Amino acid sequence: MPELPEVETVRRGLEPAMVGARLARVEQRRPDLRFPFPERFSARLEGRRIRVLSRRAKYLLADLDDANVLLMHLGMSGSFRVDGASPGDFHYPRLKNVAHDHVVFHLSNGATITYNDPRRFGFMRLLPRADLEADATFARLGVEPLGNELDAALLARLFKGKGAPLKAALLDQRLIAGLGNIYVCEALHRAGLSPRRAAGALVTKAGQPTAGARRLALAIRHVLEEAVAAGGSSISDHRQPDGDLGYFQHHFRVYDREAEPCPTPGCRGIVRRIAQSGRSTFFCGDCQK
Repeated sequence: MPELPEVETVRRGLEPAMVGARLARVEQRRPDLRFPFPERFSARLEGRRIRVLSRRAKYLLADLDDANVLLMHLGMSGSFRVDGASPGDFHYPRLKNVAHDHVVFHLSNGATITYNDPRRFGFMRLLPRADLEADATFARLGVEPLGNELDAALLARLFKGKGAPLKAALLDQRLIAGLGNIYVCEALHRAGLSPRRAAGALVTKAGQPTAGARRLALAIRHVLEEAVAAGGSSISDHRQPDGDLGYFQHHFRVYDREAEPCPTPGCRGIVRRIAQSGRSTFFCGDCQK
């Protein structure tokens, strides 16, 4: 499933074509994806202008000029491609299986945005902007890990008294929104912290962040920023809107590198894989304590 860097990469790729343009025509080619489309989906979108394209956790949000928001989630295999935005922009060769093209947005600026989703685990919704934060999708989401809020002091407040494994706490979307398995593994390795350590161990008895918490806060930000700059990670389905693959997977230190030497200078450990809550965790037992 695309994680935060992949979704942010998609947002940045779509933004130049979509923001300020009007939805001249919307093709809805099936009645549902993961969930049914909203009633009169195409009719409610056609004629509307896109004011802002933002991201919250792993969701894309297109603010429309009628005070509604088009919410889009990529699911497991969803992707967008952009054609014809302007001469030379977003017009790269890309393999296309039109059988999985489920929604096509024809924009007033001549661009065409196509949503393709072979597994159909993505979804789209329409809801009033005023109701967004109270909606069940967003009401319990935690802080954005790329925002200014995430620092060691915040991690201490979130993790105080928690006996859950550190990796599980980082994946809890009610605490930090948008973190996924890949980037949590990578951040923990950079911070030198074991994924099995209790989250509460990063907080002193006085409620202050430990040195490990400070390392972790920086590692989360750096990993995500580097991944966004690399266009995300293309492990299976992810592609950028111009059709290019992300390449952060070439910079993985531990994820999917079981039995390889740990890349930490001076460490002689070997990357291990264990299962935590049904997901693979990759880490070095020697330098991650």
